[in-house]
Amino acid sequence: MPTLRRRVTRRNLAPLAATTAAAALATPAIAQPAGELVRWRLVSSFPKSLDTLFGAALTIARVVGELTDGKFVLQPFAAGEIVPALQVLDAVSNGTVECGHSYTGYYIGKNPSFIFDGSVPFGLTPRQHNAWLMFGDGRKLMDEVYDSFNVVALPAGNTGGQMFGWFRKELKTPADFQGLKMRTAGFGGKVMAKLGAVPQQIAGGEIYPALERGTIDACEWVGPHDDERLGFHKVAKYYYTPGVMEMEAINQLFVQKAAWDALTPRYQAVLRYACNYAMTEMLASYDAKNATAIARLVAAGTQLSVLPTEVVRALRGALEAVLDEEAAANAQFKKVLENWRHFRSDQHRWFSISDTRAEFAAYNSVR
Repeated sequence: MPTLRRRVTRRNLAPLAATTAAAALATPAIAQPAGELVRWRLVSSFPKSLDTLFGAALTIARVVGELTDGKFVLQPFAAGEIVPALQVLDAVSNGTVECGHSYTGYYIGKNPSFIFDGSVPFGLTPRQHNAWLMFGDGRKLMDEVYDSFNVVALPAGNTGGQMFGWFRKELKTPADFQGLKMRTAGFGGKVMAKLGAVPQQIAGGEIYPALERGTIDACEWVGPHDDERLGFHKVAKYYYTPGVMEMEAINQLFVQKAAWDALTPRYQAVLRYACNYAMTEMLASYDAKNATAIARLVAAGTQLSVLPTEVVRALRGALEAVLDEEAAANAQFKKVLENWRHFRSDQHRWFSISDTRAEFAAYNSVR
């Protein structure tokens, strides 16, 4: 499981927090009044076998405990132990548990606007999304969505850019999506359905059996590290990039609003800091682990494949059509979309000038 390089305590909190948005936590009095103990259940949408995703819940619980001298206790439960993987939001919203760690894309059937705080295809990178939340209108707009579900949402993990997915057969043209049964979550399913695919939303631990039995023809999950652990390379040969359908995937800690309001401001700050740390740790963990996992997969026979330009253009056209349709049917979605599209345009232009060109130049300078 991911671990902190050193134990977080009140003594070393100030220098550690200096690099995060939680620097305000640097205070000598971090615990609630003496003797006051808070115990919460923290349910996850992910199985324990996914060390990085489920590991975020463990990190949040551990950091909260360390910063409160064990007086704020979060007990993590993996998917299915208390709540089914795809019902975490419901359990928190109705007060079955105090908090839960999940991905908002699982809940777009309840409100499509959730996807803007998850992973919109052809959308934002982790840095761009943070900019939208913190210095655009993202935080305000998304809180309006969460308020209607009786939860407070704290960003608590990001996978970074993902792969497009695993396929039994090659993708050569957009016509190859016709009738294709593919496990995909969030908005990706709606987009691929436009091209004739039959999307399936299946929890992580159930994907491999479905792919092995032929219940589905293709799947996407996260990237090389998780996909290798789940064994997809054993039953599908073609592994496609670029992952334009999920340039990031954010996980949230959903907190039941009454439980949040009952916390002291200091405990609220501790929870925010722990989630912020889990966000940084998960992204770093995936960046490090994916780089070595992809090499192992290719060495074992996986065929790393690039989506044809025609397919990418068809997916982008399908996305914009889906976004416009959702906006026409849902006023809240339209409100968020207009703001998000404008911010995305500015960010993509700036990153094409700075990071994208610099990374391309640096990579090609050693070839």
